[in-house]
Amino acid sequence: MTNPLAQLSDLGVAVWLDDLSRSRIRSGGLADMIREDHIVGVTTNPSIFAKALADSDAYVDQVRELAQSDVDLNTAIEEITTTDVAEACDEMEPVFERTRGKDGCVSIEVSPRLAHDTEGTLASARTLWNKVDRENLYIKIPATEEGLPAITQALAEGISVNVTLIFGLDRYEQVMRAFQDGIKQAHRNGQDLSSINSVASFFVSRVDVEIDDRLEKAGADEGLKGKAGIANARLAFQRYEQFFDTEAWAELKSAGANEQRPLWASTGVKNPDYRDTMYVVDLAVDGTVNTMPEDTLRAVADHGEIQGDRVHGHYDEAKAHMDALAEAGVDYDDVIAVLEREGVEKFEDAWGDLEGSVQEQLDRAKNGGTGGAA
Repeated sequence: MTNPLAQLSDLGVAVWLDDLSRSRIRSGGLADMIREDHIVGVTTNPSIFAKALADSDAYVDQVRELAQSDVDLNTAIEEITTTDVAEACDEMEPVFERTRGKDGCVSIEVSPRLAHDTEGTLASARTLWNKVDRENLYIKIPATEEGLPAITQALAEGISVNVTLIFGLDRYEQVMRAFQDGIKQAHRNGQDLSSINSVASFFVSRVDVEIDDRLEKAGADEGLKGKAGIANARLAFQRYEQFFDTEAWAELKSAGANEQRPLWASTGVKNPDYRDTMYVVDLAVDGTVNTMPEDTLRAVADHGEIQGDRVHGHYDEAKAHMDALAEAGVDYDDVIAVLEREGVEKFEDAWGDLEGSVQEQLDRAKNGGTGGAA
């Protein structure tokens, strides 16, 4: 039987891994996944780094050196995370070359505590971009109101951006406009547009979690549950097609600009009653990225039934479902506002966990311990 991950790749879906650790890189595990699982990209976030640091002894030597240098906590976090990302970028370099820069990239996120600080976000993006110093890097910037101008300016300076924490359709429109404005400015600045890349990370499963909870409290029809995340994402793809089918974009494309691809994020299924592959199988369409936690990746490889393009031809169905949710009393705008706020809060909490883990290991190293996982 054909590997479902290979089928996805053949369909035009870029399979990315939503996970990273130093042990995975240095053990050859990431190289194995590139070769065997058709992985062509990697995404990270504070939670992923916190888990990697807590679960592995691979950071012992670097933590000891940082402790001896008596660096502050933020510098230690930056050194640890950028080391992992730079090594992952090097591992992905052959993919980057083979796909001519379309894939083979690794994402690192600015501190979520800067989510409502435009200038702070931009400064952090520049620092991370220069620190990692790899052309196959993406800087993750959240799609908050304050993040949008930072996205535009970063792109204008030639920094490739992964826009994260997108939940709603209107915000997604704003993200695409911010992207296009950045590319326009980059063109005016004389940047090589072909070297600037971007993805828009549209979150899926959390939409179902929030809407299912509201449907449950309202005593609504059970048949409405578990469908909003996919419907919302399909409508986002429709807007993507409409946005990039304009004369304004055609002019930039002719100058070498790359489209900002939709990336399906939060694709791990939270409800065990639902198919564990549905956010991959039902959102398969050419020109997208799907970044999967390893459990989801393994589920797809094991029993995913790839049915071809599952987005085109489903726009009317998706719109009808969202209309039915509105009739059932689900306030879409409020759902999106809650998800964006909670998304930032969850990443801030994860950043706190990362700070705690790094500080604990620094303290242990300073006191004569070995550092590393407890």
